[in-house]
Amino acid sequence: MKEMITYTNPVVSGCYPNPSICRVGHDYYMITSSNEYFPGVPLLHSRDLVHWQHVGHCLTRASQLPLVGLQSSRGILAPTIRYHEGLFYVVATNVPDKGNFYVFSDDPLGEWSEPIWLQQGGIDPSLYFDDGHVYLSTSDGWPEPSIYQCEIDIKTGQQLTETRLLWRGSGGRYPEGPHLYHIGDFHYLLAAEGGTEYGHMETLARSRSPWGPFEPCPHNPILTHRNHGTHPIQGAGHADLIEAHDGSWWLVFHGFRPKHGLFHHIGREILLTPVTWTEDGWLLVSPDKTVDVEMHVKTLPQQKQEEEPERDDFSAPALRPIWSFLRNPRAEDWSLSERPGWLRLYGSTVTLNDLDSPAFVGRRQQHLEANSKALLDFHPTGEGHEAGLTLRMNEQHHYEIAVIREQGKRSIIVRRRIGDLIAIVARDIIPEEGLVELEIRAKSDEYTFLYTIAGQPTRNLASGATRYLSTEVVGGFLGVKIAMYATSNGNGKTAPADFDWFEYHP
Repeated sequence: MKEMITYTNPVVSGCYPNPSICRVGHDYYMITSSNEYFPGVPLLHSRDLVHWQHVGHCLTRASQLPLVGLQSSRGILAPTIRYHEGLFYVVATNVPDKGNFYVFSDDPLGEWSEPIWLQQGGIDPSLYFDDGHVYLSTSDGWPEPSIYQCEIDIKTGQQLTETRLLWRGSGGRYPEGPHLYHIGDFHYLLAAEGGTEYGHMETLARSRSPWGPFEPCPHNPILTHRNHGTHPIQGAGHADLIEAHDGSWWLVFHGFRPKHGLFHHIGREILLTPVTWTEDGWLLVSPDKTVDVEMHVKTLPQQKQEEEPERDDFSAPALRPIWSFLRNPRAEDWSLSERPGWLRLYGSTVTLNDLDSPAFVGRRQQHLEANSKALLDFHPTGEGHEAGLTLRMNEQHHYEIAVIREQGKRSIIVRRRIGDLIAIVARDIIPEEGLVELEIRAKSDEYTFLYTIAGQPTRNLASGATRYLSTEVVGGFLGVKIAMYATSNGNGKTAPADFDWFEYHP
């Protein structure tokens, strides 16, 4: 029984770009890009399309997810999830030179197979199961920016046909994110165009054959915010279509929320809208092709999911799915068992500036206004040894508040790196003994860095503008991650940096 509800977009906040969705009965599974972070391909679950829980990842082994040396915003881009005859399939691209592959599992929360690599190039791969055939579509810029397709053997990955041009798009740049669906008498092709920035849009075409020719929708684009510059959501696109178990139709897609002069820094987030079909068989999002922040619509009966706890005490034997590493982690750099109830990091010579894997455990910043805190037990023994909290956009743009050994003294610093400008903007010498509570308060335009030592008042140490961690400044496709980290800054290996707990308060 449908009910009229109001839900808020984004339905999943923070950097979860390029969503793809499938349904099995009343269960909905959604995946997104993960770029250079490990484990890869976040897996989310819902029973009502509105409330989602991050329940795991599809790529959890280094053999599935080689990320060594990758630049920021590379790695896993735009995966697609599909369910067919008892198996879940995830097809993805590992950029720049690893290519397209798929993995499969009979249990999305269990182990996924080793990668099966595909011959067809391009990015944004999608699988289409239809009438005993399995088609692979990708976006490629050669010989011209278009959507391309071949047929494959889903048991081996072998390419069975030549790669053919499928559709050039409706005229927007970068036709990408293709998905095919067989609905009624037609094969519908959904694609993103315009680039995943302010000109982003979603377009539609159809054909009576999976090979085309494809007729473009007469009211393309079907979804875009490109002509609504004051709308709080921009960059709407890269959609996937799902029929709910009650027969209604929905799009999941991504967009971002710019603030203060068109800067956005927490990434592309997941949005949801119902869609209807016109009498002549085309998708309709809304009369003006946009979606609202507050959506008042009829939908499935609501079933709330378990919310991520605000405090993680690190008492479980494994990290929660919300946490991730930077590229492939080294086992010797971290532990949950050496000091039970604490997350222990050992800083190596690798720093946050390197195209490598520092001791780093992070989570997405999911709200424009939020407080993050951690209790740190760290007694640096070597010059330059440090541990603390970082706000990371990429290796050239990040802010830190950290305990460090400088000139033989234990200090707390705030450092900002903005491109090739690296500066310690605040410093306090602190006692050699004692735990330190580190805190980052986020507002839409500014971060504030604070610390507390037991028995002393909280001290406001420094601040930094959010815009210098924004996509418009940094480039790339990511959002800010808040992470616990440790590094020796090239000077051996640090003493253990132990984090008793981490809190994130929206």
